[in-house]
Amino acid sequence: MNHLLYGLAGNPSLPPDLLDRLISAADADLGEELAARGDLSPAQVAALAARGEDIAVRLVREGRLTADDVDPVTQPYAALALLDEGAGRPEWARLLAAHPAAERREKLASCAALPADVTETLAADPDVRVVAELALWTTPETAARLAGHPHAEVRRAVAANEAAPPAVLAMLITGEGMPPARRCLVCDRERTPFVHPRDCPRPDCDLPPDAACDGSHQSTVHGTLYAALRNPATPIDAAVRLAGHPSTVLRSALAARPDLPATVGARLAEDPLPAVRAELAANPGIDGTLARVLAVDQGHDVQRSLAHNPNVPIDVLTTLAGATRIGPTLLPRIAAATAAEVAELAASAHPVVRMLVAHRRDLPAEVRDALAADPDAKVVKSVAPHPGLSEGRLRDMVARHGARVAARVAANPDASPGLLEELTRHEPPVQKVFREVARHHDATVPALLACLTDSRARQVAAAHPALPPSVLTGLLADDDRQVAEAAAANPSLPAGVMADLLRDPHVPGPAPMAATPTRH
Repeated sequence: MNHLLYGLAGNPSLPPDLLDRLISAADADLGEELAARGDLSPAQVAALAARGEDIAVRLVREGRLTADDVDPVTQPYAALALLDEGAGRPEWARLLAAHPAAERREKLASCAALPADVTETLAADPDVRVVAELALWTTPETAARLAGHPHAEVRRAVAANEAAPPAVLAMLITGEGMPPARRCLVCDRERTPFVHPRDCPRPDCDLPPDAACDGSHQSTVHGTLYAALRNPATPIDAAVRLAGHPSTVLRSALAARPDLPATVGARLAEDPLPAVRAELAANPGIDGTLARVLAVDQGHDVQRSLAHNPNVPIDVLTTLAGATRIGPTLLPRIAAATAAEVAELAASAHPVVRMLVAHRRDLPAEVRDALAADPDAKVVKSVAPHPGLSEGRLRDMVARHGARVAARVAANPDASPGLLEELTRHEPPVQKVFREVARHHDATVPALLACLTDSRARQVAAAHPALPPSVLTGLLADDDRQVAEAAAANPSLPAGVMADLLRDPHVPGPAPMAATPTRH
């Protein structure tokens, strides 16, 4: 029965008195659902927040609770959420900075705009996890100071902080002007040299699989280099020093930098590993010359990555269309194509190229209609959901290409109720048609009843407001809990049936919550 309450929690037609009853029965999971509602009154928000701190945190994230509504002593996680949103009070930060639980201090360290004295307290925290969290989010000045911290984990966090000064990030790569770290998480816990086995048998061990230290803190240093390479604030002059690094992970991270110099890009285009070249191919900063080099690279994922590059030259993209499997998707470069490029692509002699442009949903009417009449089914299938297509053109698509395009025609927002019904009766049946019809705003009752016969469309159809109340009521007892929950969330469910669900003896009454709040 409880799964029906989750459906009711999201039902926009739930009457206020029944909403009150549901709030009084809410546990953490149900409360999360209720907290997302936009029709909660101030009294309902307060009652819901009192059901548990996880729920209060969600209400903070939804903008429903303010500092006046939260007690930082009894609701520390809600207070932390408000501080994280920049809506908390400075005295809360001071209170939580002295909290004995390191987990709460660590969460506090990630909050923005902390008072200066709190930042100083956290920077000197005895738990390195707290200091590392501060280093990840803090101001440029504090990040610069923490970059020289004796613990390598703190330095790795600074390397990922986009507010860190570029000169400091460069030093973390080169090591110049910075004393070596003295500790890391590995040598804090293990006698060195130590390499963490991937099949570590210890259930309480939280070291990552690649953790290793021989006194040089090598796995954490590697993580620091990676974080710095991924940080857009890191100067490219420092980053390119790693172009010849033996780590594939680091060379791949460098290859993805949009500010990569052309000379370094040319070097990485000859990298022996396809993974590095694929990252380079996806890089929006590469020029046309390099794109043409990569276009003939048959290494794993290189051509596909280049096809998804938002700045790949159109002529290169049309070449790739016949050389690699792109799939039914709107490519970024196609989405950004000019009107002249769209016309050129739509007139291409290659069906795959026409298919790519047919995925756009803002085509000029003449281009849209020409693609709808295309002799190739994959082109027609791609353009079929385009708004503005006439009833006649949609029916002609189905008449010419049948099951190959039927589901995409059903997805067209302008498909008529009659056409949708006909598509559910198509022979041979097309399963995807039922799913598309089930979510179509113009689906009729006969069409939806047909969709309920399909196991994969049944849940979607159960949520459609056009279903009759008698059908919805029957679906509440469906063997599939997701179908029953969708029916309970349906705005057409009669209020009397909702009340009956809340009167059911299996529905819990008000009870205090004792669950320990989880981190947010």
